[in-house]
Amino acid sequence: MEFIVEKIGMSRTVNVPSIPVTLVKVVDTKVCEVNDGKAIVAYSDGKKFNKAIEGQQKKYNLSKEFNRFATINVANSEAGDIDTSALEAGTVIKSTFKSKGRGFAGVVKRHNFAGGRASHGHRMGRRTGSIGMCEWPGRVMPGQKMPGHYGNENITHKNEIVSFDATTGILVLKGSVAGANGSLGKVRIA
Repeated sequence: MEFIVEKIGMSRTVNVPSIPVTLVKVVDTKVCEVNDGKAIVAYSDGKKFNKAIEGQQKKYNLSKEFNRFATINVANSEAGDIDTSALEAGTVIKSTFKSKGRGFAGVVKRHNFAGGRASHGHRMGRRTGSIGMCEWPGRVMPGQKMPGHYGNENITHKNEIVSFDATTGILVLKGSVAGANGSLGKVRIA
């Protein structure tokens, strides 16, 4: 079973010893159609609206706020509100979020290279340094750590549910999850 969630932020529990936790909110989701456990669901995200979305809303008799659609595994057997009964304390889940995008980054930021010394007038700075071999094999090996695009990729963490409030939809997960506050992701029962 999967749920679409929004990351709120991190905190910690008050008891001793305190546990670092991440707060996520289960997004209000409507199940539109169910086929063999897979379901088309609708949820609200932003103000995007076009004729394709309008057609889907008419087909499934949804209000204007439900403007995004996804296919996920659900416990429901028929259309309606999503069933959140599986979210209980102690359950192990896998959370998938997109990590923060950092654009084109150098090797010091991307791979934690040391960089050159800061003294005696050299030009090394935060550069890559030597990447090839001298004579043999005389080429740059595949998988060489180089500058490039860093972040903005799907990252999955295993977390344990500390608590779930069904009225507010706030899920408290042990540990951290990737991504910025306010970003949408998926949570599935492991």
